[in-house]
This record gives sequence, C-alpha cells and structure tokens, in this order.
Amino acid sequence: MSEETLEGRCLCGAVTVAATPARPHVEACHCTMCRRWGGIAFTGLQCGQNVRFTGDEHIARYASSAWAERGFCRECGTNLFYRFVPADNYSLTAGLFDDVGALTLGEQIFIDEKPDWYDFAQDTPKKTGPEIIAEAKAAGFAFD
Repeated sequence: MSEETLEGRCLCGAVTVAATPARPHVEACHCTMCRRWGGIAFTGLQCGQNVRFTGDEHIARYASSAWAERGFCRECGTNLFYRFVPADNYSLTAGLFDDVGALTLGEQIFIDEKPDWYDFAQDTPKKTGPEIIAEAKAAGFAFD
C-alpha cells in the first residue's frame, strides 16, 4: 500500500485527523459493542500509531473494555476511533475521510455476532469472535 496520508474530520470540524492506513482496505466489525456504538457494523481503517489529531481537547475517550477505548467528538458526537490499548493501535472510522481512493472492504470480523437484518454485498474473508481472540492471544495479547 502506498504511504498516502489521508485527512479527515468530524461532522463539526472541531477534530481533524491525518493518518496513514496500515492496510489497503476498510475492515468491518460486527460485534455487539460496535453495533451498539454506531448502529451498525464499525467500518474502519487500521492505522496503527500513524495518527495525528488536532482538536484533542474535543476528543472524549471511553474505556469500553479492559483492552479497548473508543473516541468521539464531544462537540458533535461523531465516532472517531477504536483503539486497541495494548498495541496503541488506532482504527479510524472510514466515514471521517472524504476520499479513501481505491480502498475496498477487505475483511469482516465477529461475523458470528452479525444480525440477520443486514449483509454487505462484498465477498470478503470473515472471522468469528473466537477466531479473532485466538489470533490476538497467539500474538501475545491477554484478555482478562
């Protein structure tokens, strides 16, 4: 993937972000928590630590589990990111960016928690929650 830096913003513009995606695709998470947070699957760009925010004073962070936090603009409520705390890995909501170029939907996770009332048309790799947790544990992360 190119080292293209994408620039985005929340709905009101109080928070802006510049980030370089770590993967050449958007990922969708169908877990219950992501759906409760945004109304449907979370679609994000994994950017690792390659993220710069302006308007930090407008960012609210919520610890949604022992290993994750979610960020949103405290002015307009726009969901900004999911951050995997142990790796300081940011996944930014795809909707922050006006133009994501040639990015496609590349993977769907927690597919076992997806309700029947929606489906994405793209045929992508799909992983269950237990598969994702097993991959993270194999990489050395603990979920206590």
